Amino acid sequence: MNMLETRAVVIRVNGQDTALVQADQANGCGQCNGKGCGAGKLSQLFCAKPRQFQVDNPIKAGVGDEVIVTVAEGAVLRGISLVYALPLLLLVIGAAIGNIWAEQPAQNDAYAAVGALSGLVAGFVIARWISSHQGGGGSRPYIVRQWREE
Repeated sequence: MNMLETRAVVIRVNGQDTALVQADQANGCGQCNGKGCGAGKLSQLFCAKPRQFQVDNPIKAGVGDEVIVTVAEGAVLRGISLVYALPLLLLVIGAAIGNIWAEQPAQNDAYAAVGALSGLVAGFVIARWISSHQGGGGSRPYIVRQWREE
């Protein structure tokens, strides 16, 4: 199974099982030397402040430790689908239903707009509900090891 990895620093340890980490913005996935996708460069452009994430801590890393955080590639795709594709799909379905419900041709646009907005909101609500009710199931990021310079 392919994994996506990044370097981070442990900011806070929550009990024995989880930690708050701050990801290294310049690091990305390590492929930003001209051969990769350039996501690290984009994050530098649009994300000025450091990002912090809650991750599982199976190795019991301590505050200040530099670690490697990983997540399965499939988990990233599932997350993107949940956050973007589901609301977009419901937006289109809502617009179509609103258009069908319009009684007069002059009302088509207004009903389609209300339907689209309703679908979009429903998509975000459903995505949030699904996200909050999913078990970890390998989809949560976790600390895989201490970082060592090679």
